[in-house]
Amino acid sequence: MTRTLTHYSGGAHVKGTSGRFSDVYNPSTGEVQARLPLADADEVRAVVDTAAQAQPAWTATSPAKRARILSRFVDLVERDMEELAQLLSSEHGKMVPDSKGDIRRGLDVIEFAVGAPHLLKGEFSDSVGSSIDTYSMRQPLGVVAGITPFNFPAMIPLWKCGPAIAAGNAFVLKPSERDPSVPLKLAELWTEAGLPAGIFNVVNGDKEAVDTLLDDPRIKAVGFVGSTPIAQSIYERAAHNGKRAQCFGGAKNHMIVMPDADLDQVADALIGAAYGSAGERCMAISVAVPVGQETADALVATLTERTKSLKVSHSFDDDADYGPLVGPDALNRVTEYVGIGVEEGAELVVDGRGLTVEGHEGGYFLGPSLFDHVTPEMRIYKEEIFGPVLCVVRAADYEEALALPTDHQYGNGVSIFTQNGDAARDFASRVDVGMVGVNIPIPVPIGYYTFGGWKASGFGDLNQHGPDAFRFYTKTKTVTSRWTTPNAETVLAADRAKSSFHMPSGDQS
Repeated sequence: MTRTLTHYSGGAHVKGTSGRFSDVYNPSTGEVQARLPLADADEVRAVVDTAAQAQPAWTATSPAKRARILSRFVDLVERDMEELAQLLSSEHGKMVPDSKGDIRRGLDVIEFAVGAPHLLKGEFSDSVGSSIDTYSMRQPLGVVAGITPFNFPAMIPLWKCGPAIAAGNAFVLKPSERDPSVPLKLAELWTEAGLPAGIFNVVNGDKEAVDTLLDDPRIKAVGFVGSTPIAQSIYERAAHNGKRAQCFGGAKNHMIVMPDADLDQVADALIGAAYGSAGERCMAISVAVPVGQETADALVATLTERTKSLKVSHSFDDDADYGPLVGPDALNRVTEYVGIGVEEGAELVVDGRGLTVEGHEGGYFLGPSLFDHVTPEMRIYKEEIFGPVLCVVRAADYEEALALPTDHQYGNGVSIFTQNGDAARDFASRVDVGMVGVNIPIPVPIGYYTFGGWKASGFGDLNQHGPDAFRFYTKTKTVTSRWTTPNAETVLAADRAKSSFHMPSGDQS
């Protein structure tokens, strides 16, 4: 039976009233498993109304009490981990252990945000002038919004909402239409944890919902993750409307393989980083750059053997390496890119097209594809494919290898595998990319460092999670105060001075 989903506002599920719906598929079978209401502008504004009414009381709640609610939320998510992972896999298509990783990486940031009492502390300086003190305080923005993608339906919403809520804001989430059930379940757990009604809300929708959030003056900040064209468009519209925005887009992550690298270690890392979650990760390695002909030949031979041995199956097959793509449009797009690579002259060493899984013939499956002799002029190198496709670009030397990720339009993540500390240190310093791994295939920082790409991979001055998240979701107020006792004999003469028309400075007494 096909379920009809809801929105979530004011601490309860809310039925959609627009009359418009979107289908939610099971990627392993191709069957419709739910109908998702798509909110119109009035519905979105009603959710923002609820958030705006609830937010002042939440701001007045002490950071310590907010932190305790976050801690209870973490415990509840851990309690329901199996249910959440099963639900996530049924809509996204990733394997259940991968779904649990999705959820746990989100919880890492919630646990970091539990430190809000410390992270929200301001600064204080006494006696900056005669009887004058200056101090700062961090205050919430008000109501903020997150617009999140399908590929991490738990992690990225948690990355967005955790610091925002801990800082005293109310949060409106517009998740992907493709896998919305986990965000709705997380909303229930926030309520169970004791979060006041209206502080975490979920409104499902399409472009109309997004545009309404971007244009509503009560939304003070917007966080987005998705493709680069949409990230740039949302950033520009948010900025035009006077909102803060952090918008993260596409990626083309390289792995540089030096001649001294352990090729078995490299192959293990590449296989998981390129094909895990069907390549639907913004931090997936999609370009391998072996340095030198001998390194390239050996690496491609090893990769070919291991790629052909991968098992692709439905999301609940415990023996599978990865599952289906998220939907028919994703399958068609990635399949088309494989054809483009062939037309451009790249050598298709392993062809994953045409894969079917017995008993799941309607699923959106694509086997792993491996290209060799890819060049920087090819579309399969320049553009984000977002699927299980790995391109090998051969570099003659280290400098050529370094130039590839540095010159690419995207600058999300990059890795280098080497035994040489000097080479690794030089690479980390010089490469023009936001996140760097050394003998690490997917350089996603831990929750108390920031996550964010450069160039066309990111728009905005502040990154996700870590201290940047609290800077993004708060505004700094600076107070300069003087306290004197006018009738006391100890008052300094300067404090009884007549009006001054000069700009005050710190060296005045």
